[in-house]
Amino acid sequence: MDTTTTTSPGLLAGKVALVTGAGRGIGAAAARLFAREGARVLLAARTEDQLKTVTEDITAAGGTAAYTVCDLADADSVRAAVQHAVDRYGRLDVAFNNGATGQPPGPLDRMPEADFDRLYAVNLKGQWLAMAAEVAAIRATAGSGAIVNNSSVGSHGANPELPVYGAMKRALNSLTESAAVTYGPEGIRVNAIAPGGTLTEMIRAWEAESPGLLERLAQGTALGRAAAPEEIAEAAAWLLSDRASYVNGTILRVDGGAKL
Repeated sequence: MDTTTTTSPGLLAGKVALVTGAGRGIGAAAARLFAREGARVLLAARTEDQLKTVTEDITAAGGTAAYTVCDLADADSVRAAVQHAVDRYGRLDVAFNNGATGQPPGPLDRMPEADFDRLYAVNLKGQWLAMAAEVAAIRATAGSGAIVNNSSVGSHGANPELPVYGAMKRALNSLTESAAVTYGPEGIRVNAIAPGGTLTEMIRAWEAESPGLLERLAQGTALGRAAAPEEIAEAAAWLLSDRASYVNGTILRVDGGAKL
């Protein structure tokens, strides 16, 4: 009997991956996972000490990673982060646009205009800037690849507690779908994931403002619990991988069966 065992290559073996918002939460989980799955990873976020910690964790575990400080509200910073990946690793194959900022929960008429502008700058314009730069980098280096944007289950319907956050994520869904049909013919797939309640710093801050939130979210989910960041990262990794080669323009709900 042949007892030879074979080890399958990782989902992202041989690829160069950019992850925004990689200092914590879903982004940090994704950076670690992508490295375990064989990618060389460039982490980008605003907070350098968080980026340094995650990068050191990855390299200590045998992965390949580097980081660059990036503010999604700054166009030059976004473009520089994408270029940093190319300069560091010679190419860009895949990107996970995870970075975002939150809003204090409450009705839309109570949101200060400056907060609205900040959400627009980071959660929509920043994603647009990133996608445009990533498409150009993939086209110029790898030739083909994939992009995944991090949306939200809150983008799919009324969102009275986070109305502007939800609106920006719904607009991101539209950008994703448009990019998919625009760049698909070139071999650049663009998809999004729409996570449900996930145990990140952002949702814990929301819980502090709205006590009982996590329990309410759990009750509204078929699986009866929130997600771990690693579970959301798994969906992003699959969509970026060649195993999702015929998936393009989808907004994949990763919400445990949210009862919307």
